[in-house]
Amino acid sequence: MSVFANYTDEQTFARIVDYKNVSEMWRRSVEEFPSSIALVDDGNNITYQQLDEEVSKMRAALAEKGIVAGDMVGVFIPNSAAFVKTFLAVTTLGAVAVLLPPHLDAMTVFGCSMKFSLKALVYSVALAEKTAFAAEKNPRLAMIEDTASSDAIVPAVDVDPSAPCTVLFTGGTTGRSKGALLSQRALMRGTKNGCYGIREVFGQKYLLVLPLTHVFGLVRNLLTSLCTGSTLFICRNNKDMFRDIAVFKPTIMVLVPALAEMALNLSKQFGRNMLGPEMKTIICGASTVPPYLVTEYDKFGVTLLAGYGLTESANLVSGNPESLKKPSSVGFFYDGMEYKIVDGELWRKGPNMMDGYIGDPAENEAAYEDGWFKTGDLVRLDEEGYLYITGRKKEVIVLPSGENISPAEYEAKFSELDVVQDSLIYEQDGLLVLQVFPRAVVLNKIDVEDKEGYLRAKIDEINESLPSFARVNKVIVRTVDFIRSPSMKILRKENANDQN
Repeated sequence: MSVFANYTDEQTFARIVDYKNVSEMWRRSVEEFPSSIALVDDGNNITYQQLDEEVSKMRAALAEKGIVAGDMVGVFIPNSAAFVKTFLAVTTLGAVAVLLPPHLDAMTVFGCSMKFSLKALVYSVALAEKTAFAAEKNPRLAMIEDTASSDAIVPAVDVDPSAPCTVLFTGGTTGRSKGALLSQRALMRGTKNGCYGIREVFGQKYLLVLPLTHVFGLVRNLLTSLCTGSTLFICRNNKDMFRDIAVFKPTIMVLVPALAEMALNLSKQFGRNMLGPEMKTIICGASTVPPYLVTEYDKFGVTLLAGYGLTESANLVSGNPESLKKPSSVGFFYDGMEYKIVDGELWRKGPNMMDGYIGDPAENEAAYEDGWFKTGDLVRLDEEGYLYITGRKKEVIVLPSGENISPAEYEAKFSELDVVQDSLIYEQDGLLVLQVFPRAVVLNKIDVEDKEGYLRAKIDEINESLPSFARVNKVIVRTVDFIRSPSMKILRKENANDQN
């Protein structure tokens, strides 16, 4: 029996099933929830039946351009109903959706069309200027607007579960951008995992703010919503997030820690209604989740559940259904996957794992050993089976003394302070440097005149508790947030050279 069966009722748990491909999942959702609202986008309510009709028209338009199962199709569309329609059309045709982030420039779009041997590129008119170069230089590339439509009847294709399904960009274990190829089986297993760990998973109201070209947004936000008959409100601009919350009143959000921190700070300033009256759950991941977020959201009656995943594992590796009990843990491993820990590093096998990096044999060789994918993440398990991430193997610092330290392990110590929002440790000229970004909403409420002095004193207390070789030699208090990636992760190299 799965450990996650303890966190929902028996009837609900039985409804969480394996799907062999996207076509099977989508067919069942349309049959079971035809009149339910699938998407709310730009003021329009779109039912599951209506969305299926749009998917069918796009699938037919793709077929008329000669797209068949196995073909690579670029999807270059911002978060929108058009993205959802196109992704479902491509994958239910048995083709491979290569998801191109909207921020890519024209040269990169062209480069991707060549590297991934795209047969077609479905694009938003708003991004047309970025596609012109690819259209000119790659005449074999079929250019298809995301409004394309045909009334021809082209049934969904029930491809083998092992068939390729989608390509997503990832930094992987080395940090260099690559395309991870996920099979239909892997994507559906990740989607199933997304249903675990919360009491009520069907018929929820999700707000989408994460990019759908990122595995967390695609799997845990979009596909988990669609396979559970839930409604997804698409926030077109993150600046409108709280306006959209007020209008839509979501029950669940999927956030990275930086966005969860922002929402919490505004809730502390303006009250619980910033989260909406129906908000019950926040799923948080993609980078380290501070325990502070878990405990503080609980005060607002919102359960924040931390998890851990990788693009290479169709996002979801573990989830913590009891974050309050173990707020520093990323929870239990999901079912049906093998793991082992080698010199502190997590190695994985299982149905949710990628088929490899497209066109990068050297990267694949480095990432695998004896069939095991080496995640690059340093971990530990406690006596109850809870997983903790202690760092990244590639970020281990070798000190002049010969000692090795994982900076993330000690950053977590400083980030346990409620006055520290985020922290970063790196080596500079043989010394350990700590940068911290204060949690202003907490620090400003402390009744001391010298607030930075108070902050530094708290940091010193933590520092003195560390092993002597791991103590930082210099502390920099940032006045602005860290430089972050599009997925809101702190960029180590860039921030080490930026000491604001």
